[in-house]
Amino acid sequence: MSYMKQREPSDLHSNVAVDRLSNLPGHIIDKILSYLSLGDAVRTSILSQKWRYKWVSLPSLVFDSQSVAVSSQDQTLVKNKIVNIIDHVLLLHSEPIHKFKLSHRDLQGVTDIDRWILFLSRGSVKEFILEIWKGHRYKLPCSMYSCQKLIHLELFNCLLKPPSSFSGFKNLKSLDLQHITMDQLTFEHMISSCPELERLTIMNFDGFTLLNIHARNLLFFDVGGVFEDISFRDAFHLAVVSIALYVNTGFDRKLTFGSSCNLVKFFSSLPHIQRLEIQSFFLKYLAAGNIPVELPSPCANLTFLSIRINFNETPENLAALCLLRSSPNLQELEILVRTEEQAIVRSSSGSLENYYDFPFFRLRIVKIVGVSGVKQELDFMKFVLESAPVLEKVSVKPASSECGWDLAKELLKFKRASMFAEIIYVEP
Repeated sequence: MSYMKQREPSDLHSNVAVDRLSNLPGHIIDKILSYLSLGDAVRTSILSQKWRYKWVSLPSLVFDSQSVAVSSQDQTLVKNKIVNIIDHVLLLHSEPIHKFKLSHRDLQGVTDIDRWILFLSRGSVKEFILEIWKGHRYKLPCSMYSCQKLIHLELFNCLLKPPSSFSGFKNLKSLDLQHITMDQLTFEHMISSCPELERLTIMNFDGFTLLNIHARNLLFFDVGGVFEDISFRDAFHLAVVSIALYVNTGFDRKLTFGSSCNLVKFFSSLPHIQRLEIQSFFLKYLAAGNIPVELPSPCANLTFLSIRINFNETPENLAALCLLRSSPNLQELEILVRTEEQAIVRSSSGSLENYYDFPFFRLRIVKIVGVSGVKQELDFMKFVLESAPVLEKVSVKPASSECGWDLAKELLKFKRASMFAEIIYVEP
């Protein structure tokens, strides 16, 4: 008898909990499901009758290694199980799918993906993310290019060959392409045929070498790869830019470029740039040709600048100083030293004292990474400290601990235009 008395309250509380879950408003249930992985969302079908088929109306479907966990060493078994799960979910799904993400580490570019994309193209998918982590480039089917309601498109390890009838994605605002292959004409047509494009990311690409960007509404641009030239057309709203020019292993770093004055050409198309990251060897590109002391038009909106530089290369120094002189409202400066190149001096930089003749009226924060204590580095740091009256913080991280103590002593000797400037030494 006493045993029954102990169980009855527990059963009552359990029933009350189930009733509370069943009586939740539909929009609250939808909100809860939106925070769960697809696998967990499917498992909620056992909670009550009301929850049983709620997951089939989810607008967002994410198939990744977390939501579709398959533990087996048999790749065929893994592939078949993943395909069956996705087929099953799409078969039961009853509402419009707005987001579809496929990013499973154990799934190669199987032909089943063609079927799923065809299915999605007949609906109203707005966000499509496809990441192929194994195997060769996956060739997108023609049906992909008919998804005209797309707002965000993200592709990894894919081959793009759109049909001749493709006229662009008219509603696309964000495009992220990584480890992709497409030819030159396809690339240029893809970008120029997306009139609403605001964000563009391109990383590790092949098939084209000229980055001709025609995008009138572009606000954000991030690129990293091997290319010969870059140009912008009607990209006057572009505000945030990060460019990394890679060099293949073993490739001669004496690059050749097509423009006689890359620095002027590049910035003439970016009148409203606010944040700029010059990564890898892109400063080499900007330093090609005759470098002016100052740009024809200042970068009046530029407040953050990051530059990767070899201080032993005179053209790179001059290009960096030209850009700094032309950025009167700069507030944050990051200098990343290409230390591996500075170890081999090919064209040692001469005296640049005559170019250190402009102030940094608004510069507040400076970060310098990878310094080894060579004269050109010390001269530049001395110039910044003496020319920035509102400077607040300078953090310096040497390339190695061997030069750290000597570098710290040199920095403490330099005069500071700002009485509030704090020098922070960061251990390598």
